[in-house]
Amino acid sequence: MNRYSVSQFVEHTKQQDKGEGLFELETPRMLEINLEGQIWSKMGTMVSYRGNMKFEREGILEHGIGKLFKKALTGEGTALMKVNGNGKLYLADQGKKISILHLNDEAIFVNGNDLLAFEPSISWDIKLMRKIAGMMSGGLFNVRLEGRGMIAITSHYEPLTLIVTPDNPVYTDPNATVAWSGTLSPEFVTDISLKTFLGRGSGESIQMKFTGDGFVVVQPFEEVYFGNTGSSS
Repeated sequence: MNRYSVSQFVEHTKQQDKGEGLFELETPRMLEINLEGQIWSKMGTMVSYRGNMKFEREGILEHGIGKLFKKALTGEGTALMKVNGNGKLYLADQGKKISILHLNDEAIFVNGNDLLAFEPSISWDIKLMRKIAGMMSGGLFNVRLEGRGMIAITSHYEPLTLIVTPDNPVYTDPNATVAWSGTLSPEFVTDISLKTFLGRGSGESIQMKFTGDGFVVVQPFEEVYFGNTGSSS
């Protein structure tokens, strides 16, 4: 039903407590955080909140000088905000689909543009894809997250997870790659002949090659990055 009375619309779309804990999917594209303390989230993703909360941009030296230098190289793509307080916080990122993952002393790599939020118990570090720098438009980087706690990642439409085995490597388009297991270290390979078939001329011949034991998550969408195309201010 697409047409509602006002009362029907409110009833159909109103927020509901599902009792799922700290991270809760209010809708497939809206993350509810039942905050009692602190959380890290991507800058610019706060949609709404209720309760008493304080929002702070990530301090320039908050995570050490090493990460500061990496952030200067990757631009604003990893800009984080720290949220402290108690209440309900709602996050969304350009209508992308949200997936909640619980790390149990595990590690995962997430494309920097697809990381929405994570608990402060999770340790993280920015990993630059040096071999691909300058080969594609925009800045391509990823974030390694490790520990015990929840993270929320985003994807355009439904994600697809591909299993990687030593005898069956997986090749992906970097612009469509969302995340991969912490056990994998992708290589970058080129296939000039692919440019003829893949439309745009901005790096489609470059592929990420995953070998070993693990998984890689892709989305049915090629994201365009702007990290190194202009000012990082």
